Amino acid sequence: MGQSPLIPIHRRWGMSLAARLRAYLFAGILVTAPISITLYIAWIIIDAVDRMVSGIIPAAYNPESLLPVTIPGVGLLVVLVFLILVGMFAAGFVGRGLVHIGEGVVGRMPVLRGIYSSVKQIFETVLANKSNAFREVVLVEFPRRGAWTMAFVTAPTTGEVKDLVGDDELLNVFVPTTPNPTGGYLLFVPRREVRTLTMTVEEGLKFIISGGIVTGPDRRPVPEQDRQKLLAGE
Repeated sequence: MGQSPLIPIHRRWGMSLAARLRAYLFAGILVTAPISITLYIAWIIIDAVDRMVSGIIPAAYNPESLLPVTIPGVGLLVVLVFLILVGMFAAGFVGRGLVHIGEGVVGRMPVLRGIYSSVKQIFETVLANKSNAFREVVLVEFPRRGAWTMAFVTAPTTGEVKDLVGDDELLNVFVPTTPNPTGGYLLFVPRREVRTLTMTVEEGLKFIISGGIVTGPDRRPVPEQDRQKLLAGE
């Protein structure tokens, strides 16, 4: 990786005044822009939730009418408490029965049952950690031989797909698009054709979203890094 633009500017006394001011400006942008954008996005989400909750709750029970001042995030807190209460109810005997009945009703609807089943499976996988989906970052040759792209292993391939391909170790591999990783391609790749990376899923997502600008640390053992550099002639 190259030298950070935030290197101490006091080492640059040989620069002209305009160049130093420009360096200070860039350093200020690099420091303030990420946190400012993050806080702005968080504020938009909190404000949207507050507005939605304020429109649903009757005025007599609205926190804004009960409190002398408007406190941002009260609506988000109400939503969190509501979700916790729903989870507590759904975990009980009566709640499980009602959920089962509701799923049975949705399961009889031709279009909704497919949507509900897919969305439920995704949330169970991501939130309930019922599998090792998106826990491994890999490299695969895509869209052609010799061109490598970053991907995520979602699960071992089973059933009809594995039987038709006829490979003992076949993997479901999701290849996301850049910079929007919510879209992509599902590939079925033999384990032997996959190169596993040491970076975490979060680091892999940052790498993809940034278009390769933000790279994660190299966690390989130092001897292996030195051997690869030697082979590359660095």
